Amino acid sequence: QVQVMESGGGLVQPGGSLRLSCAASGSIASGNVMGWYRQAPGKERELVASITSGGSTNYGDFVKGRFTISRDNAKNTVYLRMNSLKPEDTGVYYCNYQFRGSFWGQGTQVTVSS
Repeated sequence: QVQVMESGGGLVQPGGSLRLSCAASGSIASGNVMGWYRQAPGKERELVASITSGGSTNYGDFVKGRFTISRDNAKNTVYLRMNSLKPEDTGVYYCNYQFRGSFWGQGTQVTVSS
């Protein structure tokens, strides 16, 4: 089993920045993929960004260079740096760990509002 825990959400003004962190613990395997998804009220959960243990990244189309995902394999931690935040980025951000299964954190709220 793998446990995943997010941190770093909050309230930010439009144009501001936030950094989310996600730590995985338990039966961690090399070759895993970790990522961030988000869900806005009334909408489906969507991919924000993912990163392999080798550092290959994938981003949702809406990111358009505003967000950067990174990871520290020694700490089993993934980060999401979000710049130029917009009100439509508001939602619950979930961390995901994938390797022979999919494990989710409980989510962290991100609210972009003036």
